[in-house]
Amino acid sequence: MQGARRNSLRLLQWMMAASLALPIALFVIASAISYTSTNEIADREIERTLDVAHEHALKVFETIDRSLAELNEVVRGLPDDVIISREPALHRRLKRLTDALPQLKSAWIFDAQGKALVNSLVSPPPEISFADRDYFNAHVDHNIGSFIGTPLTPRPPYQGARFFGMSRRRDSDDGSFIGVIQASVLPEYFESFYARIGRDPGSFFTIGRTDGALLAHFPRLDGDVRLDPGGPVGRKIAASPDHGLMTIAWPTDGIERRIGYKRVAEYPVYVSAGLETSAIRARWYATIGQHLVFGVPATALLFLFLALAFRRTQHLQAEAARRRDAEEALKHSQRLEALGQLTGGVAHDFNNLLTVIRASVDLLNRPQLSEERRQRYINSIADAVARAAKLTSQLLAFARRQTLKPEVFDVGARLQSLHDMLATLLGPGIEIAIRLPAEPCLVNTDAGQFETALFNMAVNARDAMQGRGKIVFTVQAATVIPDSLAHLVGSHGFVTVDVTDTGVGIPAAQIGRIFEPFFTTKQIGRGTGLGLSQVFGFAKQSGGEVTVQSEVGKGSTFTLYLPRVPAEILPRRQAPDTAPAVAGNGMSVLLVEDNIEVANFAADGLTELGYSVTLADNADDALTELIGDHDRFDVVFSDVVMPGKTGLDLANEIRARGIAVPVVLTTGYSQVLSQEGSVGFDLLQKPYTIEQLSQFLHKAARLRRVGAAE
Repeated sequence: MQGARRNSLRLLQWMMAASLALPIALFVIASAISYTSTNEIADREIERTLDVAHEHALKVFETIDRSLAELNEVVRGLPDDVIISREPALHRRLKRLTDALPQLKSAWIFDAQGKALVNSLVSPPPEISFADRDYFNAHVDHNIGSFIGTPLTPRPPYQGARFFGMSRRRDSDDGSFIGVIQASVLPEYFESFYARIGRDPGSFFTIGRTDGALLAHFPRLDGDVRLDPGGPVGRKIAASPDHGLMTIAWPTDGIERRIGYKRVAEYPVYVSAGLETSAIRARWYATIGQHLVFGVPATALLFLFLALAFRRTQHLQAEAARRRDAEEALKHSQRLEALGQLTGGVAHDFNNLLTVIRASVDLLNRPQLSEERRQRYINSIADAVARAAKLTSQLLAFARRQTLKPEVFDVGARLQSLHDMLATLLGPGIEIAIRLPAEPCLVNTDAGQFETALFNMAVNARDAMQGRGKIVFTVQAATVIPDSLAHLVGSHGFVTVDVTDTGVGIPAAQIGRIFEPFFTTKQIGRGTGLGLSQVFGFAKQSGGEVTVQSEVGKGSTFTLYLPRVPAEILPRRQAPDTAPAVAGNGMSVLLVEDNIEVANFAADGLTELGYSVTLADNADDALTELIGDHDRFDVVFSDVVMPGKTGLDLANEIRARGIAVPVVLTTGYSQVLSQEGSVGFDLLQKPYTIEQLSQFLHKAARLRRVGAAE
């Protein structure tokens, strides 16, 4: 009896120790998981903010570049004395330009000696030479296109904020240098924009040249800063010159930050966005603090309860029952903690793993399968499921990365089908008129996103009319297109959807900003500024454009341009899952897949059906195989997302080289396809079955044989 009591007391002592050690261990594990999750969330936030900053910078530089090109055309071929004689009119034109673009401080036209012929600030300009400025010197010897200079201080008698120059060369008819056209860009315009979008503690933004000169910085700096291209930041960017993420102590202030960077299209400029690592840690501390708020009292209560049980057990044998209850409560608490750990993440991209699982199931159903292969497939399924569970905390975010699901549809018919929904959305005070063309206007884009863009434009028009007025929806084949689409015009042109309202109109000073994310003229609580941004993003992602024409007091017209497709193009349909597999009969397939497991299962399934399979794990090796002897392949089956060249790059290069081998692409999620579409190639979505794969390959090869016979 005494021994039993001693054992009971000893057990209680161990339990008291465990009541402290176990929560501490669980807290450490939860802290590690929370730390990883917090950093991943911060990276996604940085990437989303970087996308916004990049799109803003690209829009600003393209707008200035286009304005400079237009000014260059205005004075092209005019001698300096003619420009001087027209100086008052040109001065007014430059002033209107700078007034319309808040990012500009001034605009200038210089002669070959660096003297200002015209500027937007003073008429006539003082006799001062600017030949020593970088925005002038850069163009003297060569035509380098658009040049972006370093931050400068205004030269007396000119005053005001600092600026950096963006300039173009003026050439004579024989190509010789006759001067420069320049716009002075305000760094504070970028810094003000960054202050609006970077409201989180520790937010950080920069925009700088490729040589390390910083053009704008948030938080703002007092002086000029030039980063060493050979320094830590420069080496990071050199290793991945297009875009990337890095954790680094920023040279200007020594503060460690997590920073994402991206090059702005063809301009020699990088945009960066980031967060201080201390701010990221503060988020983690806040999360851990929540664990402590609940965990410490619970642990303290549990320890106190066990201590009381220990003391009372020394006096009363009846405390044994309460001790058993405490043990059961502890076990229950442990089970709940374990469940909490298991449910702590969210889903990631399962497509490759699902393809392995589905292919394994298909292969397991094959007759006369050896036990060794059957066991290998079963083990692969178990392995894939285990890895899938670990991947659940890494699901890709939706914001501005949504994959479009294109389909061919008639814009007019789709708009007509939305009439009742639009009437309900806009309310009884809005009169709706729909004007449709006599012939179908087909496009190949995401129908859901198209409807969302249409609704956003309609709601914007309704708000502009304060709920009473008339909206006219007009669908027609485009006769005139914006300059931004001139290089994309094909044989089929574009379809336009005009949304015209009788509202208050848009002031000219605001038209250039209406598509900016979070920009809105509505009252607080009436709009987020994201509706027209969605329309803009959808149009660009679909290979089109959106424009606006407006006059204050007379309403506005928003025009959505979408690439038109010929009437004979119909949506592709995948073969039904129940259709049988198609025997290969020796058909030769070049299978390009960087995931070895997916490649092996696809190859096994095809080989079993009688196909001859050649494997390549990247696009370059596949292209080498085709160049060596493309006649031995009947079809190429390639994944889209691969290191280096994508499957879409490979397909386009095969087409460009004139290699007469059909290409079938496969993907589960691809930002490349969401931006460019499949460009006429067959697309098999992951996960796929061996039956579906064989049907796609057989169809592509059959079309090739028919084309060759013709």
